[in-house]
Amino acid sequence: MDSEPYKSTGLFKKYINPNKIFQNREVLRHSYSPKELPHRMDQIDSIAEILAPALQGATPSNILIYGKTGTGKTATVKFVGTELENESSEFSPCRLVHLNCETIDTQYRVLAQIANHVSGHDLKASDRVKNTIPATGWHTDQVYSELKNVLEQAGGLQIIVLDEIDKLVKKSGDDTLYNLTRINSDLFSSRVCIIGISNDLTFKDFLDPRVLSSLSEEELVFPPYNADQLRDILHQRAEMAFFPDVVSDEVIGLCAARAAQEHGDARRALDLLRVSGELAEREGAEHVMVKHVNSAQENIETDTMSECVKTLPSQSKIVLCSMLLMAASGQKVFTSGSVINVYREVASELDTEALSHRRVSDLINELNMLGIITTRVVSHGRHGRTTEIYFKSPTNDIRTVIMNDSRFQECGILHPLLKSHEKGD
Repeated sequence: MDSEPYKSTGLFKKYINPNKIFQNREVLRHSYSPKELPHRMDQIDSIAEILAPALQGATPSNILIYGKTGTGKTATVKFVGTELENESSEFSPCRLVHLNCETIDTQYRVLAQIANHVSGHDLKASDRVKNTIPATGWHTDQVYSELKNVLEQAGGLQIIVLDEIDKLVKKSGDDTLYNLTRINSDLFSSRVCIIGISNDLTFKDFLDPRVLSSLSEEELVFPPYNADQLRDILHQRAEMAFFPDVVSDEVIGLCAARAAQEHGDARRALDLLRVSGELAEREGAEHVMVKHVNSAQENIETDTMSECVKTLPSQSKIVLCSMLLMAASGQKVFTSGSVINVYREVASELDTEALSHRRVSDLINELNMLGIITTRVVSHGRHGRTTEIYFKSPTNDIRTVIMNDSRFQECGILHPLLKSHEKGD
């Protein structure tokens, strides 16, 4: 063991080399808002058509937008919203308030964030509203009342974008949406329009019919990108991200093809291209090559899957653990019914209350949506249909995360899984 103390000698100097790869890597990140959106003109026009009445002082219909992850939903809404803000006049101002419901997932937080955003919106000094709501401490009714005051003082149209709206509904119910869809009846000089964005069509099952009818006045579905469309997107970003001649058409085509296989996810394609460039940069290479793409894909798949499993709720982990136990016993394909039977045994061993059949089925669907498992519906003719479940990829990384959880290590029924984990099978 090195006993000498570490001396400050410029730790990062050895990592700072003349940059031969990136001009601006930030344009490859999800947070970047491009000025052009390839292959989304139809969706842009549809949203613009719905929101256009706002420029004449009318209240547009609420919109629900669906589509798999990485299909351009958020980028398109932000693009249209920015255009609307720029074209609206001081007599009929339109403002976009974007909230990510993965983190802002309670009624208090949603209402407070909207109010604080509108309060601080820098139109001009005379229009500013100075109301602010603390992060905690108020009654929800007080927050709602203050939100109405803020909206009235601000005037105009507020377009409230609830991104990943399904996370809000599943955690906090539909009270927030109930209040927001009816807030216009309490306003006189201001109006609210809601745009909900989700990659989960089933979340509507959790909504009261009255809320659903108010919220989904217009519905749009974003289709996945194909490989050619992803290639166009990557070419557009690569011109801004990399120095000339650093990335070949072959590399861009490979990133696009790999992402197209993963449900046409543009985020996945951008991540793959960015990480490939970063690996080439660390290596001191002058070009991004196919080997860098292959390494990047391995890194992303491992990191993403492990992080996803780590952050699963306890009940989802128990459902996943039940599937791992079945896979360890030699079953490659299993039905939802058999999974639920094993789940109940595992839940009992963990002294955890078992969920209903329907709720476990919902968790299985969520695991499928996250890409941790794969499901398929198989028809048996007049005998009906069966949902089959299987792991598309090796389960080593998933099993490692699960078995590092002390709760599962102490569960007697999971000893076969723990032994399999220790052997590295």
